[in-house]
Amino acid sequence: MTHDDILKAAGLTKADLTGGTLTVRSPIDGAELAKLHETAPADMAKVIARSQAAFRKWREVPAPRRGELVRLLGEELRAAKEALGALVTLEVGKITSEGLGEVQEMIDICDFAVGLSRQIYGLTIASERPGHRMMETWHPLGPCAIITAFNFPVAVWSWNAALALVCGDPVIWKPSEKTPLTAIATQRIMERALKRFGADAPEGLCQLVIGGPAIGEALVASKDVPIVSATGSTRMGGIVGPRVSARWGRPILELGGNNAMIVAPSADMDMAVRAIVFSAVGTAGQRCTSLRRLIAHNSVKDELVAKLSKAYASLPVGDPRKGTTLVGPLIDAGAKDKMVKMLDRAKSEGGRVHGGKVVTDGVPGGAYVSPAIVEMPAQTETVREETFAPILYVLGYDTLDEAIALQNDVPQGLSSCIFTLNMREAETFLSASGSDCGIANVNIGPSGAEIGGAFGGEKETGGGRESGSDAWKGYMRRQTNTLNYSAKLPLAQGVKFDI
Repeated sequence: MTHDDILKAAGLTKADLTGGTLTVRSPIDGAELAKLHETAPADMAKVIARSQAAFRKWREVPAPRRGELVRLLGEELRAAKEALGALVTLEVGKITSEGLGEVQEMIDICDFAVGLSRQIYGLTIASERPGHRMMETWHPLGPCAIITAFNFPVAVWSWNAALALVCGDPVIWKPSEKTPLTAIATQRIMERALKRFGADAPEGLCQLVIGGPAIGEALVASKDVPIVSATGSTRMGGIVGPRVSARWGRPILELGGNNAMIVAPSADMDMAVRAIVFSAVGTAGQRCTSLRRLIAHNSVKDELVAKLSKAYASLPVGDPRKGTTLVGPLIDAGAKDKMVKMLDRAKSEGGRVHGGKVVTDGVPGGAYVSPAIVEMPAQTETVREETFAPILYVLGYDTLDEAIALQNDVPQGLSSCIFTLNMREAETFLSASGSDCGIANVNIGPSGAEIGGAFGGEKETGGGRESGSDAWKGYMRRQTNTLNYSAKLPLAQGVKFDI
């Protein structure tokens, strides 16, 4: 299919794609895909007001009924999976299976949220006062701004939107300026679900705004947007989080990751190699959960590096639409230049680099680089800095305590894993004295989280949680209720106040 065929199949029209000021290019070949109209910053007050008006109506709709809208969204996504997945590949550069996998994530979270709509439970709590009942209830909180990054341009929106909608909150979506086309296509899919849902969905329930920092600034600054879920760099989160908190809003931050794998002497090496290669080079190393540090026991490190070097040398780099390709392009030339710069820095710190060459032959243009393995003498400042590219730093260790200390000695705290067949090592890694990350796995890589678990991390990763488990509580307000069904009025803690 041509670029135009993919855009048309995703429901994008000439009017959508022309006449604007925001240029969108495909990382596959650098071709211009669109010049989009941007949302005027002056219009953001109206956007937020519409969301507030929608909230006043949507919060009164019963949660199971709200879940029906998300169920319809899941149906529409199933019907549009091939077209939207192809657009993800075109706009982000993911290989075909990853583009389709991202849309499947959207479908999966819709299924989760539909079930959640009938399981928004509060606790009944024993009261110390006779004739009293105490309980918790959960109520909608208000409009939720969703600011997404380029690397998962639609899945992260769905993690937030599906939960926010069943919890009673309208959503306002600001996608990355690098990947707005997938957002427009997804908004059209959402509009089809809204039309099928009917009049219970108020106008302004799901809005999309396109543009740069001024648009995000309006969402971050407004007291009428109580929830701001932002995915992106730690630098961005360091700006957004304090601004939202300062106005007593609720930030949900998903920021940087510098994820590590510990490979113990007992590890199944063949399994570890497969996990390392996918985790480190999938999405061209542009996942927040990509494997960036390999901490291997010194007794197996050389053997492991040899196996990895052989595997890396065989990886097909090129057009992600080809069925044989495993490594597509970086998002743009800036990402390529940053990768080259970081490899040069690593060399200056004593690193030994395997791979990492710029690829120009046999590719259609764009920023293509072969994945790199870098053997490092120590965990330097370069290693401790996240680079959004397929660079895997390799470090050695002698004791498990040393390995865990290395793993935790970075500013980020998103995902982590250990490969071991030793139960004591596995349990230690998952204990309070083990990994300090929000995600910790055993005998599986750090990348590719399922929607059933709460997704997020600690430290400079932001502390936010999205997707499964009880992440829904981030989109609601908790209320503690005490009901006195007696004819008396006792005070708590034995306080006496007779009048």
